[in-house]
Amino acid sequence: MIVVREPDEIVYDKKTVVTVGTFDGVHIGHQQIIGELNRLKEEKNLRSILITFDPHPQIVLRNRSKDVKLLTSTEEKLELLKRFPLDTVYIINFSKEFAATPAETFFTDYIVNRIGLNDLVIGYDHMFGKNREGSIETVNALSNNFGFSVHKVPEFKIDDKNISSTEIRNLLEQGDVNAAKFFLGRFYEIEGTVVQGAKRGRELGYPTANLKIDDDNKQIPKNGIYAVEVLYDKNIFQGMMSIGHNPTVNDTDEIFIEVNIFNFDKDIYGEKIKIRFVEYIREEVKFNSLEELTKKLDEDKQKTLNIFSNIN
Repeated sequence: MIVVREPDEIVYDKKTVVTVGTFDGVHIGHQQIIGELNRLKEEKNLRSILITFDPHPQIVLRNRSKDVKLLTSTEEKLELLKRFPLDTVYIINFSKEFAATPAETFFTDYIVNRIGLNDLVIGYDHMFGKNREGSIETVNALSNNFGFSVHKVPEFKIDDKNISSTEIRNLLEQGDVNAAKFFLGRFYEIEGTVVQGAKRGRELGYPTANLKIDDDNKQIPKNGIYAVEVLYDKNIFQGMMSIGHNPTVNDTDEIFIEVNIFNFDKDIYGEKIKIRFVEYIREEVKFNSLEELTKKLDEDKQKTLNIFSNIN
């Protein structure tokens, strides 16, 4: 898979199958679209190109860009897309100027005349162009003019729930990391840099790595305690994570993200770690004393160990 950001890096070839979308999360619904793209590539001996955008359109179009929460950064998205036999991922720089491009102009100038198109794979609800005016009806009309085939991928549901990036974000906001895992086809992950904390966890017998999330737009799950896997230096460790205000020892609106890594004693300040959310354990609670907090942490650790024991 090659990644390009300029149209001049793509040689025109009519024998191309294309799909377009934001693909936030690369969830199992997206994977149906990519699967159809690859099926046509193999069946018709075509070149496959997936077109996506950076930054995410909502970051550009919303007045408060930090309020936009996403499942994957562009870098994470590309890592996930490497798992599929795509020939090319074309990343279009999304700007307010680009957002003003009419749907037909985008389609003809960026795809049909620039890349070449034999087949188009599109999700059932995909909208594109200025004010999201382009739809499946638009591309069906264009297909008659330019001689390409349109393949609409139907909505993908599990238990009557439509699989979408928005639905997965909602699940994470509710702390339902199990359902999010089911819809993503993998554990939900966040990545951050380990920073200095107040070291209160160490005093309680539960030293933590305090995490600064590198991406302001990253969707963080609901406040609470989680069983997690920690990826560091190509190794996977078990642990439990706290997301919240730490109300027993703090009186602040600040959100702290910290993880107690089991059987781990390295100094990793300034280093990056990745967290996989395995299961939600409980909500955040303000305890009457540090003794109560420590007792609860003992229970949380045992629950976490039981969770991993059942998985293994």
